[in-house]
Amino acid sequence: MTRITHHDLWYEALNDGVEMKIVQIVGARPQFVKLAPLSRELRKTHQEIIIHSGQHYDIQMNEVFFNDMEIPNPDYNLCIGSGSQGVQTGDILAAVEPILIKEKPDMVIVYGDTNTTLAGALAAAKLGMKIAHVEACLRSFNRSMPEEINRVVTDHLSDILLVPTEMAVKNAKKEGLLDKCHQVGDIMVDSLAFGLKKAHQESTAIDELQLQNTPFSLLTLHRPYNVDDPVNLHHILSNLNSLNRLIVFPVHPRTRKILLSMPDNKFCNIRYIEPQAYLDFILLMENSDMILSDSGGIQKEAYILGKPCVTLRYETEWVETVECGWNLLLAPDSEAFPAAIKSFVTPVEHPDIFGTDVAARIANVLSNG
Repeated sequence: MTRITHHDLWYEALNDGVEMKIVQIVGARPQFVKLAPLSRELRKTHQEIIIHSGQHYDIQMNEVFFNDMEIPNPDYNLCIGSGSQGVQTGDILAAVEPILIKEKPDMVIVYGDTNTTLAGALAAAKLGMKIAHVEACLRSFNRSMPEEINRVVTDHLSDILLVPTEMAVKNAKKEGLLDKCHQVGDIMVDSLAFGLKKAHQESTAIDELQLQNTPFSLLTLHRPYNVDDPVNLHHILSNLNSLNRLIVFPVHPRTRKILLSMPDNKFCNIRYIEPQAYLDFILLMENSDMILSDSGGIQKEAYILGKPCVTLRYETEWVETVECGWNLLLAPDSEAFPAAIKSFVTPVEHPDIFGTDVAARIANVLSNG
């Protein structure tokens, strides 16, 4: 007797061109931002179910955020919250599994490199369900980063790898993953285009912050090695302050607590502001003259917006942005910090690294196998 598996049914559904049931699993605001354009595309022809793990609590991810990005409210909110790497991943895995058993999706989509990404992929793989990984095959080659472990394991579990760049394709080839790799571009191209259009119509952040016609750099910091130690945080801020340029710094409440523990936390050239809603934040990026960040996603958004970016880290997943001269990789404990920022000038050329109409390309891959 021939055994018919869930995989066989999935391929049959694709070949017949019928509607699929697709579960998208996300756990933080950046992943919802990536989900937004693909969700709009998938709902044209498929049934979509959204699972929010609640891995990260974001004070700006409220009903306004979902309305701004035209994202349906999650069908399931697991409210997992914080915890150690193992506990958090295990909690998400345990909570997602019964939902997948109940819903019986034809495909599960995960994004990026969080514990939610890994847990969602593990749950789906153990149930024999098809997995598509958006933003696949990125590598920092730093195994001390939990994100690197998450993305490597997820790539090897997934059936469809939706990769953003040529470098990601090369990484896939080195790891024997090329046969399931599809270079589709980066979904943030679509997210930013949609978000900026709405921000231009609706956001008043620049006026409210009185930044009209005022040159400024935009700073974001969140990595533990930059913000958890008051000594390191003071080193970064005091050196950036010495650049004698206005730096606008949206401060997360967790980082604000560290700032308050520092005896010297006031810098004349750094302006602390509250965390910004997504549309307000991307408008700040668009109006800045330079972006300083330790975020992987913001490096990419800076490039898409044509903004010089200084990445305050030891490595980056977005090697292409460094190689073409638009992203300066600069560790805060480097002897070149912060002087190298003053001499950083971007070239005239700005190659198209991340593609166009990415959500439509992804949907086409998923619908056609």
